[in-house]
Amino acid sequence: MAKAIMIQGTMSNAGKSLICAGLCRIFHQDGFSVAPFKSQNMALNSFITREGLEMGRAQVMQAEAAGVEPSVLMNPILLKPTNDTGSQVIVNGEVLGNMSAREYFAHKKSLIPDIMKAYHTLEETHDIIVIEGAGSPAEINLKADDIVNMGMAKMADAPVLLVGDIDRGGVFAQLYGTVELLEPEERNRIKGLIINKFRGDKTILDPGVAMLEEKTKIPVVGVAPYLQIEVEDEDSLTERFDRKEKIGVIDLAVIRVPRISNFTDFNPFESIEGVSLRYVQTVSDLENPDMILLPGTKNTMEDLLWMRQNGLEAAILKAAASGTVIFGICGGYQMLGETLNDPHGVEAGGSIKGMGLLPMDTVFAEQKTRTRVEGIFSPREGILKEMNGTAIEGYEIHMGESLLSDSLQSLTKLVTDTVERKETAFDVKKTDGAQSGNVYGTYVHGIFDREEVAGKVVEALAKAKGIAMEEIHSMDYQAFKEKQYDILADALREHLDMKKIYEILEKGA
Repeated sequence: MAKAIMIQGTMSNAGKSLICAGLCRIFHQDGFSVAPFKSQNMALNSFITREGLEMGRAQVMQAEAAGVEPSVLMNPILLKPTNDTGSQVIVNGEVLGNMSAREYFAHKKSLIPDIMKAYHTLEETHDIIVIEGAGSPAEINLKADDIVNMGMAKMADAPVLLVGDIDRGGVFAQLYGTVELLEPEERNRIKGLIINKFRGDKTILDPGVAMLEEKTKIPVVGVAPYLQIEVEDEDSLTERFDRKEKIGVIDLAVIRVPRISNFTDFNPFESIEGVSLRYVQTVSDLENPDMILLPGTKNTMEDLLWMRQNGLEAAILKAAASGTVIFGICGGYQMLGETLNDPHGVEAGGSIKGMGLLPMDTVFAEQKTRTRVEGIFSPREGILKEMNGTAIEGYEIHMGESLLSDSLQSLTKLVTDTVERKETAFDVKKTDGAQSGNVYGTYVHGIFDREEVAGKVVEALAKAKGIAMEEIHSMDYQAFKEKQYDILADALREHLDMKKIYEILEKGA
């Protein structure tokens, strides 16, 4: 049976996901079979496994670091917020339904069997499980029904490393206060403290570290540096949204809608030299990009109305009229059509007009489409027409179905991935997406992940500007990510006491 170690944090964005990924990579490098695990994740960035099941992308990132295939077993419960007080609840990769926060809190303990079944299955097939908590274990109003922090540590009988974020200030108070708010049996599970995101001379911290160890009677097992590495982020906490990018030779602008999801679709462009990728929320920030990207969203209709109210929709329509490439994915694709209809109240209910850039109508269905796909680009017009025949792969997650007019050319030709699903007769060919002039849209997430796809998009945009870019300097995105995981592992090996962490892992709780 696998040994387990759990990473908890003093707050959201303390760096738990990154520490987990780094440990997954280190254990993998050291020859162990490793699996990440998070019993309950709240995120809008999600992923479709080869079985057609939905899970949070943070555990996908950690699985990549561990060198294993992502599995929904690694994230049995996923909460996708639909508004400020409710979420779509996904259990074992399938939609259970929409619940208010109060409804979910009343229901969640009934999901413990699902959590433990997933955990025990991983336990039987791996040497080490790296468990991630959520938020803080010291949320004293939530502790009684906890299934993701100390509640999960108890169910897995796992020792805990507690991570604090020094970059946001008050790290000693964070760590000490968290420990003090725990019950004695919970406190006893914490076997080590980690100070994360440190910049500067570590010796300056030494007096505080010594005092913290004296007060908590828990060793500090490392002071991890603030790392400038490119791995996938957890939704709205990402620092990508706040970057002030210098505009590159090729400038891409992503509309940062309030309920943005799966913005990881655009990460591949960040590894291409000469390309700027900016997230914008206002008309003044939009400027004159070479391509405007409309991302996925958990609430297409409300985010479209937000764009309509703040003037971004009008700015996009003006840019489209001038020939700027507009590219929508999933919810962003739906916005580009004529109408959006929600007869079942999947989102806000009712009907609204779309942007009218693509002659199509979208109706939100009660059942979610979840599938992996592979195929080829098939644009016949516009700046991206030379991409015709380029191979793509990705996945679809959407509640809406879009009906195209007979005259509208599809953007891609797809074959659904049938790995481990042949018995369900899903082996079908279909078209997806649409194009009209320089306006393109698709339901396929991850469509830019292949090196040649992102590279050819940039090359086409450069050619349209008359720029002589005989060679686009890019890196294979998968190779780029592998290098980032190695950099992360090297940094943690240097700054964490891995000998002590291995002792904690071996001894257990």
